[in-house]
Amino acid sequence: MTQSLSVFLRQERDTVNTNLIAFVQSMNAPQFLKDAIIYSIKAGGKRLRPILLLAVIEAFGKDRDLGFAPACALEMIHTYSLIHDDLPAMDDDDLRRGQPTNHKMFGEATATLAGDALLTYSFECLANEDQLSPILRTQLVSGLAHAAGPAGMVGGQSDDLSAEGRVLTLEELESIHQRKTGRLLAFAVEAGAKIAGAAYEQQKALMSYARYIGLAFQIRDDILDVEGEEGTLGKSVGSDVTNEKSTYPKLLGLEETKIKLDHYIEKALHSLQEANVPFPRRLQELAYYIVERDY
Repeated sequence: MTQSLSVFLRQERDTVNTNLIAFVQSMNAPQFLKDAIIYSIKAGGKRLRPILLLAVIEAFGKDRDLGFAPACALEMIHTYSLIHDDLPAMDDDDLRRGQPTNHKMFGEATATLAGDALLTYSFECLANEDQLSPILRTQLVSGLAHAAGPAGMVGGQSDDLSAEGRVLTLEELESIHQRKTGRLLAFAVEAGAKIAGAAYEQQKALMSYARYIGLAFQIRDDILDVEGEEGTLGKSVGSDVTNEKSTYPKLLGLEETKIKLDHYIEKALHSLQEANVPFPRRLQELAYYIVERDY
């Protein structure tokens, strides 16, 4: 990762975190519930989804401030999903980003409610963003609900849990990942493009870019689960094997998986070139970051 990209990502994470905490603090909710939510937000994370949304707006030379509410709403959805994924009924994880998971700190009931609060409040924040037109807000609320719901993340997670203990085909595996991981990444790109006023053909090419970086993101996760370092990842290495999950390395072998990762990034960059955005550099760098990240 270049120093300029490293600085950019750190600055963007700080900006997203500041806005996220401000949104949560403004909740009309019991303080204990807000404390549980802020605990998971302050646990850190890449903030790739909101950063990607803001980067798409900037790629068109538009005012990135228009994207803060949608970006934070998107990250609220992602954070809620992680809180719920860690629960004993799901992945039953004790650590998230090197710290005790939410339910280990606050109990299962509060963790469940913290996730519920983030899920619903995300749509409230998005629907109330008066910097965006009512039509655009409606489109974004609908798009985020579709990406996060049964046709997207929730459905992908359901199929992922059902698939434990059996060997999937590559087509089945990619279908799960396109929904479980890819749909929220795709929404980040779609939302940024709509807010920026991108033309239809540009949006179409950017959605192709989003699809490929979504698959690449999951492939990199699978590789890190094999050869990553637990201290850097902030979670146990080898959990996919323990949970008997199908992964790219399991289906293709590690070397073929790395080849596929490079192939998808090449296709993502080709799609970005076709989108013909005025300032593509950050979107190019974010694609390479997905390949090179170590957590």
